[in-house]
Amino acid sequence: MAEYDLSGRVGEYLDRHLVFPLLEFLSEREIFDDRSLLEGKLKLLRETNMVDFALDVYHMLHGEEEDDEGAKELIEKRGIVVTRLKELQEKTEPIVKVFENEDVLAKIQTARVDGRQLFEYLETQHGFRAEMLDTLYDYAKFQYECGNYSGAAEYLYFHRVLTPNDDKNTVNTLWGKLASEILMQNWDVAYDDLMRLKEVIDTSPASPLQLLQQRAFLIHWSLFVFFNLAPAKGRGDLIELFLYSQPYLNAIQTMCPHMLRYLTTAVVVHATGKKRTLVKDLVKVIQRESYAYKDPISEFVECLYVNFDFDGAQQKLRECEEVLLNDFFLVACHDDFIENARLMIFETFCRIHSCIRIGMLAEKLNMTPEEAEKWIVNLIRNSPLDAKIDSKLGHVVMNSPVQSVYQQVIEKTKGLAFRSQLLSNNIDKRAAIKKAGGQEWAPSGWSQAEHQT
Repeated sequence: MAEYDLSGRVGEYLDRHLVFPLLEFLSEREIFDDRSLLEGKLKLLRETNMVDFALDVYHMLHGEEEDDEGAKELIEKRGIVVTRLKELQEKTEPIVKVFENEDVLAKIQTARVDGRQLFEYLETQHGFRAEMLDTLYDYAKFQYECGNYSGAAEYLYFHRVLTPNDDKNTVNTLWGKLASEILMQNWDVAYDDLMRLKEVIDTSPASPLQLLQQRAFLIHWSLFVFFNLAPAKGRGDLIELFLYSQPYLNAIQTMCPHMLRYLTTAVVVHATGKKRTLVKDLVKVIQRESYAYKDPISEFVECLYVNFDFDGAQQKLRECEEVLLNDFFLVACHDDFIENARLMIFETFCRIHSCIRIGMLAEKLNMTPEEAEKWIVNLIRNSPLDAKIDSKLGHVVMNSPVQSVYQQVIEKTKGLAFRSQLLSNNIDKRAAIKKAGGQEWAPSGWSQAEHQT
């Protein structure tokens, strides 16, 4: 299923450290050649300070010869990294001591003061200086490049608290903090950092192109967070951001239509009473972007709700299983997706047919007749579906409620009073205009038609 792998496209919008989990996942799935994955990993590692990790990967590729030029280069780099780390530790030591002070920690954690007030407190009480902020940022970034994500997150937190929003490193600090929390799998903290970064981007005075690019990056980074939060919150917030936040939907449509895979999956697996509305809005987006991106997951929804092609939906559902199992972000959604997809097929099929043969339904759901019958029985028990099973004939019979004539009249005349009032108001307005001798407004096309008549 390499043709449907999105790791390359997604990786273009991720920090190199965030790509490593994707490469590890791909190596486990054996989708690509191991050597090519190791070469890609080594290429990324050369740009970081994780020299020991890079050296291990290099030895896996080229053996452990001591006189190898590539190995010597990495060993030399290790010495440079260690020297630089010691320099930064010496420069940062006074700053670290300040933040280790219990009074300072209490002030940061409990006092509701802005960064300016906190900085003034540190400046007067602990001799803190403005240039220390840049030193703290450099040290945090170096720790991050060395793979010490917990240390980086801690120092970036202090930097964010003390730094005004117009500082040159404010946005970079937020991105770094978010990446660190993701790599440590602190999903609740990462969610807070994601929302904070979103707020900064949405209120930024940057150019439209820069905002578009930043939103595209945020969309990709958010996948780590949304698919690891509690399902109801994570999937719900992803749908809200990707589908109903227009600036972010524009970013998806303009720069990364492949994100429709994750939006579609979130809609399919999300448990909500408004699912029909979500699907309706999703289908509109899928149809508009079908020229730019398609995969079995988006095509499944299109087959089912646009073409009403149940055979096509059945085939796409089989392909969806492979796509989900080989996608880093969606593998955990596999069971929920298949279950909800079958339910969507069943509900759509039932709206069209009043009597359905269980054997045919089993084929549509990729199940055996026995499994399909048990599944339908449980579905009828646990949902408001008005249906019954005829075991002798092997049929599912849908009970279509018949509205009484009285109820039909009520439905037909429900908005009659409102429409009558609206019509009366329009007549009064026209009468007032004619009485005042004014000219009634009408679209030019209608005015010309009246004159011709």
